[in-house]
Amino acid sequence: QVQLVESGGGLVQAGESLRLSCEASGRAISRYSIGWFRQAAGKAREFVAAISWSGGSTHYAASIKGRFTISRDNAKNTVYLQMNSLKPEDTAAYYCAAGEVLAPALDRYPEVWGQGTLVTVSS
Repeated sequence: QVQLVESGGGLVQAGESLRLSCEASGRAISRYSIGWFRQAAGKAREFVAAISWSGGSTHYAASIKGRFTISRDNAKNTVYLQMNSLKPEDTAAYYCAAGEVLAPALDRYPEVWGQGTLVTVSS
């Protein structure tokens, strides 16, 4: 089983940038795609981005494409979400998730979740 720990959330102003980190641990990490979801207050959790652990394939939600970039550092077992040009509507709890699926399928088949990190964007 994979364990995920997020970090990097905080309060920023609109237009600024923030980088989230997700450190993975456990057995057979290389079989998992890892990605990010977010949940704003009163709304359903939504997919943000995913990356395959070994192949580097990436998949993004249309709403954030061009502003957010997902990447990984296999030496550190860490996946990053670089968020640029942040908007107040990006305010949400951001969750790291993993699944033994290809990156494009992680939005439908997340299996393991982190505890979440809060991102607040002020206008």
